[in-house]
Amino acid sequence: MGIKTVAVVGASGNVGTPLVRALLNAGFAVTAITRPTSTATFPSEVELRRADPNSVEELTAALSGQDAVVSATATEVVAFTGQNALVDAAVAAGVKRFIPSEFGHNLERFERFADGKMLRQMLDGKARTAAYVEEKARENPGFTWTGVGTSGFFDWGLDTGVLDIHVKDRKATIYDSGNEIFSTCDLPYIGTAVAQVLKHEEETRNKFVEVVQYQTNQNAIVKALEEVLGKKFTLTHVKTADVEKEGHEKLARGDGGGAFVDFLHLWAFTDGAGHAVPEGETANALLGLPAPQTDVRPAVEEYIRSRGVKATD
Repeated sequence: MGIKTVAVVGASGNVGTPLVRALLNAGFAVTAITRPTSTATFPSEVELRRADPNSVEELTAALSGQDAVVSATATEVVAFTGQNALVDAAVAAGVKRFIPSEFGHNLERFERFADGKMLRQMLDGKARTAAYVEEKARENPGFTWTGVGTSGFFDWGLDTGVLDIHVKDRKATIYDSGNEIFSTCDLPYIGTAVAQVLKHEEETRNKFVEVVQYQTNQNAIVKALEEVLGKKFTLTHVKTADVEKEGHEKLARGDGGGAFVDFLHLWAFTDGAGHAVPEGETANALLGLPAPQTDVRPAVEEYIRSRGVKATD
């Protein structure tokens, strides 16, 4: 019997919302697990169950009958509170597959390079959860896991300014030359990738997989935006060496959030960093996903369409 029923925690969030839609489109029966006080709404096909996220007992009851659990809990929550209660509940409820909230960069890659050390430290909560999940899988053979690495989020990065390309203002900050290639996925693609992981249950058993939708750079994104919108962007150029210094200064002042973004920019945009995920190390082929694309214009066009941005804005 393959995986048929999937519970999603954080189902109304940035990752969770398109994830739920992708799972439904793939034919899974989806249950959203929310806090008792949540007012979030979901498509009519989604079953809603409520549980205190810190109560193993309540979570165990909510996960009854679920083949898989996907945690789409926000990074800041995972970093500070972890996911151990959810993991324990999944084991107790007899869940077969657990996908922790590890979406984003592969922490093991951060460990390999000096410019990733700070990011690895700041995401230690995710690493602790991963270690705990692996421990529980060793202790309980019927409980398995898959970690899904997606690198940075393309559409969310434009929405929040993390990519430092500001569509409505027609402005962008370009780091070093702006030509450094980095890996990225948009949020709907992440949902599709998770659905494919669950459809490839044995191939993804107890392993971390990485998927990449686009291999691109800042200049390519700005060029595509200018072509689609018919208007030039105002560009500001900065050096990543200065960004690194600013990141450490922010950290010393207690501005962890600002420092984290600076260190992300350092990781992704530094000339010669070489941190894009090599195609041979992706699980795209294994999961039946297209090979990573280098033409980012389709992603830009979809972003403009979905956000309702007009050339006259």
